[in-house]
Amino acid sequence: MDWNTIFGFIDTKLLIVVAACWVIGFVLKRTPKIPNWIIVYIVTVSALLMATGLLGWSVETLIQGLLCGAFAVYGHQVVKQASGRDPNE
Repeated sequence: MDWNTIFGFIDTKLLIVVAACWVIGFVLKRTPKIPNWIIVYIVTVSALLMATGLLGWSVETLIQGLLCGAFAVYGHQVVKQASGRDPNE
């Protein structure tokens, strides 16, 4: 499965949510008092709240929010692994 296929699952109105989740994750990663294990949960909840705020409440919106959060975290990991950075950073 390539990026275009995965990207096709996310509503185009929610691309801003993916970008916002990426920024939230970046900021949290640099916050010393936030443990790394909790960042994915904060990003996911943020994505769910932003998606619900943009599209209104529905099961499809919740799935879209989860996809946005997952795409942001997965995208960050792909960039990190591709750049050859230390995985313990």
